[in-house]
Amino acid sequence: MTKAEKVADIVQTLEGYYPETIVPLDHTDSYTLLIAVLLSAQCTDERVNKITPSLFAAADNPVDMAKLEVEHIKQIIRPCGLSPAKSKAIKGLSEILLAKHGGEVPANFADLEELPGVGHKTASVVMAQAFGIPAFPVDTHIHRLMYRWGLTNGKNVTQTEKDAKRLFPRELWNKLHLQIIFYGREYCPARGHRVSGCPICTKYLRKSLLLKEKL
Repeated sequence: MTKAEKVADIVQTLEGYYPETIVPLDHTDSYTLLIAVLLSAQCTDERVNKITPSLFAAADNPVDMAKLEVEHIKQIIRPCGLSPAKSKAIKGLSEILLAKHGGEVPANFADLEELPGVGHKTASVVMAQAFGIPAFPVDTHIHRLMYRWGLTNGKNVTQTEKDAKRLFPRELWNKLHLQIIFYGREYCPARGHRVSGCPICTKYLRKSLLLKEKL
């Protein structure tokens, strides 16, 4: 089987398991999505979704968020972890959106990545899910699975993203990155992974890893 055939088979398999992909972070617009993705760093989506209702009740737009004290924001988001840095970033980016972008979330990577607390992955999620612009955000699930399936030799997420964009059709990127995340959580976790219970790994797990994995 060629790599192109493998990729096509993986795409078909993922589509069979996850024909519908709903963004797991609760949000109502590009701003609330941006804040939710920022909060999700080193925090589960489930926990973020428990915290954002209180945060967005206090402020769900840059104007109101910029009026809040950093300490107030920090107290609300404390269960997410990294609350000192995240609270400063949330207030700071809200002020920048008002000062430089008319209170709107910019729909381009350069401006997004200039915002406090917004790295390339966060910007990619916003571009893909808020604006429908093809992007391939790579988190730990995607990085792990791409390597397990022999689709990248990348030692970092930057190389894995390049390989994903090279291998998968551009028109599938926005949906596919969510499908891989969902699959990784359900069938292909970092710990307790059983090859026999993982349909894709059953066929494509790297030989070097197969010796280490429990069947």
